Amino acid sequence: MSSQRTAHIIGAGMAGLSAGIEFARQGWSVALSDSAPRAGGRCRSYHDKALNQVIDNGNHFVFSGNQAVNHFLGLIGTADRLEGPAHADFSMLDLRDGTRWTLSVNDSPIPLWMLDKARRAPGTTLRDHLALLRLALTRPGKTTIGDLLRNDGLFWERVVDPMMLAVLNCKPADGSAWLAGRFLIESFARGGQACRTMVAMPTLDAVFVDPALDYLRARGADPRFSTRLRAMSFAGDRVTGLDFGEGVEAVDDAPVILAVPPWVAADLVPDLIVPTEFCSILNAHYAVAPPPGAPPITALIGATAQWVVCHGDRISVTISGADDVIDQDREDLARRIWDEICATLGLGLSAPLPAWQIVKEKRATFAATPAQDARRPGTATRWKNLFLAGDWTQTRLPATIEGALRSGASAARLAMR
Repeated sequence: MSSQRTAHIIGAGMAGLSAGIEFARQGWSVALSDSAPRAGGRCRSYHDKALNQVIDNGNHFVFSGNQAVNHFLGLIGTADRLEGPAHADFSMLDLRDGTRWTLSVNDSPIPLWMLDKARRAPGTTLRDHLALLRLALTRPGKTTIGDLLRNDGLFWERVVDPMMLAVLNCKPADGSAWLAGRFLIESFARGGQACRTMVAMPTLDAVFVDPALDYLRARGADPRFSTRLRAMSFAGDRVTGLDFGEGVEAVDDAPVILAVPPWVAADLVPDLIVPTEFCSILNAHYAVAPPPGAPPITALIGATAQWVVCHGDRISVTISGADDVIDQDREDLARRIWDEICATLGLGLSAPLPAWQIVKEKRATFAATPAQDARRPGTATRWKNLFLAGDWTQTRLPATIEGALRSGASAARLAMR
């Protein structure tokens, strides 16, 4: 009889896959299930009929210095499939007055770029940038970014607002100063080589999802999809069973990793405190090749669109904190965003609207405010064999791929100990 131990993982998004990889590499048997028909969670790829292309649901960026991302991709053999610039150069355009610039972060941790006017956003000063230290020095608590930094003027409009909106996915003035500081410490404070913006090529599935499933299957896992966990049984200080609708499956002393959205976890686990406020993300995709020489990514100021991303066969746009536009008419949005793309990439006002798609994630992330951050639970629970994973757990980061992968690996390592 095999003495191989089994770990039950509920949820096959980034956190669940990360947990499964950690167990499998240590010789554990992995029982992975997900209520969706496929893995990936909110980081997924699919064939879009309107575009007749395989696309990611949105533009999911990672940074070159993301440790959990690099660890995960190194294990599944796809670390070489992230593409990005050789240096941390961020193309920016203020559509209000047409000002273009490149925010250029030097490679070393010593922030020499802040001293160079040509590397900074126009109209900003060294003193403005040094104010970011207040965020890095903040401790967990009720402090918002708006409490520490002026939320007006060019430094806010051209640096803080676009950066923190993309990172926190909520109104930056209301966002947690501590989470913003943690992001800065793990990225820009480590120098330009740690904060190059990387994109999975050709798709998220090809880089993060399918190779992870291949890794697990090669080690005996047989993931179950379209299988929703309806209830868990508890006895004393342990989870004793899992009910997927066909009777309770005993888990004995095996660890259970719950890597599901927070509202699902709250329904399954008694008295679990989780974030209850969420923010949306809207992505627009256009089936047209970008013009030659177009920057891979351009950040927009004073526009509906926020990030214009050029892929080989399409142009995509991301709008973070999209609650104000998420319910607007889809075609009106598509046309408005297309006009902004034309202005950004020099396509001309007469460029016809190509085939397009709008993808909405209404509960894309928890609202990264101090109040909601305080509701994020840790990995361990009061049940000795139940562990939580997901970017909504207390990762000490905003809701990111890095945080999700980190949470899954941490849950697996804690369970194995």
